[in-house]
Amino acid sequence: MVGTMVLVLMGCGVAVSLGCDPVNNIPAVVGTAFAFGLAVVAMAYTIGGISGCHINPAITLGCFLSGRMSGKDCGMYMLFQVIGAFIGSLLLYILTENVPGLEGTGANDLQANVSVLGGLLAEIIFTCVFVLVVLGATAKTNGATNNFAGLAIGLSLILVHLVCIRYTGTSVNPARSIAPAVFQGGTALANLWIFIVGPLVGGACAAGIWKMIDTEK
Repeated sequence: MVGTMVLVLMGCGVAVSLGCDPVNNIPAVVGTAFAFGLAVVAMAYTIGGISGCHINPAITLGCFLSGRMSGKDCGMYMLFQVIGAFIGSLLLYILTENVPGLEGTGANDLQANVSVLGGLLAEIIFTCVFVLVVLGATAKTNGATNNFAGLAIGLSLILVHLVCIRYTGTSVNPARSIAPAVFQGGTALANLWIFIVGPLVGGACAAGIWKMIDTEK
């Protein structure tokens, strides 16, 4: 819950503060990508030893389907990730309400000229890549790189954001999308299903791929 709160507050907060616009404000896009990645790195080394620092239902689903956690733990992780996202979004909403010129809570939405299918595919593909990195970097068979898992995961999230922001604003995380959309409303809320279905399908695909290529057995 705490980790997801920090991710949403910092990642979405930078997007709002810098005015992230993938067409007219490229420096803000880069800043937003780094904010999400750095938030993951910071939390990985803060709470990784406690919970594994999933802070993302798509990652939790991937871990469950890979046999790394029980169904009960999976459900509770997802619940508290969403709760944490709402806390982060609430704090950001309170801040932006008191600053003229700052609008929204960094909610995901389809960008200009991007179709529903295009947005859905983007979320599936890039979530699959991201969750695959998580599963690989934290695998027992990758013992030599385990100490650097947080860094690898955070850097891969930066990369995913740099590619995907132009299409969907980059979710790859249902919790990160649900809370900001509720506060922001409008088309962000109407298109929210894309940012729930896409990442969860992508996470499941990553688990399937990892099962095929994992060398543990």
